[in-house]
Amino acid sequence: MSRPGKPATGPGASLFAAANKVEPLAARMRPERLEDVVGQQHLLASGKPLGDAIRNGTVGSIILTGPSGTGKTTIASLIGRYTAQSVVVLNAVTDGIPRLREIVAEAERRLDHDGRRTLVVVDEIHRWAKSQQDALLPHVESGVISLCGATTEVPAFAVVGALLSRCRVYALRPLVVDDVGQVITRALHDRTKGVGARELMAAPATIHWLAEQSDGDARRALGALEAVATTLPDGAEITIDALSASLGVRVVAYDRVDVDRNAVLSAFHKSCRGSDPHAALYWLARALLAGDDPQLFLRRLAAIATEDIGLADPSALQVVMTAWEAYRRLGPAEGERAVAQAAVYCATAPKSNRLYVAWRDAHQAAADTPSLPVPAHLLNSEMHLRADEARRVPYQYPHDFPGAFVAQSYQPDALQGRTYYRPGAFGEEKRIAQRLVWWAERGGPPVEGEPPAAG
Repeated sequence: MSRPGKPATGPGASLFAAANKVEPLAARMRPERLEDVVGQQHLLASGKPLGDAIRNGTVGSIILTGPSGTGKTTIASLIGRYTAQSVVVLNAVTDGIPRLREIVAEAERRLDHDGRRTLVVVDEIHRWAKSQQDALLPHVESGVISLCGATTEVPAFAVVGALLSRCRVYALRPLVVDDVGQVITRALHDRTKGVGARELMAAPATIHWLAEQSDGDARRALGALEAVATTLPDGAEITIDALSASLGVRVVAYDRVDVDRNAVLSAFHKSCRGSDPHAALYWLARALLAGDDPQLFLRRLAAIATEDIGLADPSALQVVMTAWEAYRRLGPAEGERAVAQAAVYCATAPKSNRLYVAWRDAHQAAADTPSLPVPAHLLNSEMHLRADEARRVPYQYPHDFPGAFVAQSYQPDALQGRTYYRPGAFGEEKRIAQRLVWWAERGGPPVEGEPPAAG
């Protein structure tokens, strides 16, 4: 058994050991010590919580989130090397609940036999359905296993809430160009695990170009380097032209510094906000051809539905969430059409940011007045602390009055008359505005904003 705080050594020390030359270059070059990890120093440096936990062997259950090729699998491998836990790897694409049951049974036997816990690494945990993730929960909670889930998705969307609440989440940052360049240079010169024995040459400008084109993905950079290296004789020079061919279509889509993934996503958002379905479809197609995950755009569409459309068309959010579910069920080939449908719907829906502004203003008001008491007449009847005051101002049940409305105050006394939501004059907000006017005429909150049209 290895001691916590020091990398394990010897046969079988790590499921991630990369001695087999059949493994891809990226796997062979995976660091075996924390000091060799490139980037992510905001998590791994001395004094940082994750790095110190790994060194001390006290990691617990965690979720690692970040873009591809930024070190999630590397960190998972290091946790296994630095702790006394037995490490088992699950791939969310190929392994399901039956395999998890086998692992849990083995973990229970191991815990009973020598007191050793099991670390279960679930790669691409976002690909597991809710029921599969739920199956992890009792075993994580009981301490039979610790979980290290790796995902490129936002954990709040990708991991069920009950499981997420029992894990610490660590966000990995995209590698900068210099970081990726360092990884490439290391692989070029490493004669044992890299391609150093081939004595291939690459100019600094070539290394910089490859690092830049890899979009912060070290695995992609090493994959391109390996692909080119296999076609060259020993001692040859690696050129940008050869690397460009090995990188494939993504270089065509993102081959300029000013047209990267974030720029395309921004162009897509602004096209939907600007009611141009043609441009929205173009930028969506551009991104998907470049290999981007459609769910990135579904998340952005959900934001558009609440930020730029709001209650002008409340169905927009429902359309987006239905498209999201369709994509998850159908997969990329058919599911991309559902994403396109949601994009066109949002681009052609009536627009309003009134809900966005209302939530911002209400949020600020609540932050400014966190201690204002709830009006006594709004307290539940079983709350006797202010019962005498509640009797003086009784609660009036709206359904006992015509139109299911009665004028009474609902905000704290200090905020009476304060308004946040001011509907516009388009789409469903036109009808909402008319209802607000009807209530205001009968003693409800005042109405501000554009007056609703008649009819």
